[in-house]
Amino acid sequence: MPSALTKAAEGYPRRAFTVDEIIAMQDAGIISQEENFELIEGEIVPMGPKYSAHERIKSKIAMALVRACPSDLIVGFETSIFLSSNTFVEPDISLYPERLRSQEVRGPDVLLAIEVAASSLAYDLDLKAKLYARHGVQEYWVVDANDRVTFVHQGPSEAGWSSVARKGPEETLSCAAVPEFKFRLADA
Repeated sequence: MPSALTKAAEGYPRRAFTVDEIIAMQDAGIISQEENFELIEGEIVPMGPKYSAHERIKSKIAMALVRACPSDLIVGFETSIFLSSNTFVEPDISLYPERLRSQEVRGPDVLLAIEVAASSLAYDLDLKAKLYARHGVQEYWVVDANDRVTFVHQGPSEAGWSSVARKGPEETLSCAAVPEFKFRLADA
């Protein structure tokens, strides 16, 4: 049986991978567990290093979310979310039901996914936003670490998000799943 293929930007076919194949390659030591990447529709996409502004904002949001989070929810940090057999992502922060083990979490289980972007803003606002919507993630934030602006995506569907709101650093961020959570990027 031929391997699955994907098409690169220049039009040439490439070998597409599945989540199970990536896990097997990690188990066999072909891909290091420490490598930082995501699998997007069969393609391995390397993720860049995290910088100081990125890490500070991510940590501050995570600390505030953990403090407000009820015990029936888990705040995940770079947890692998398996959206399909050929796609997994690792949002900086995710929120999902505590009853699920991390490997069981699927798109509709994710109540909030947060990507903090210092150099990946266009990628997170375009391709990743479409993936999260198509796979039913309930709410998605892209935090621009450089300009301290947050793009709050709500109302996922196969076609995209029904609402995308731009929130400035002085505006209060809150999420539907944890009404007690309030955060301003100006405070990070």
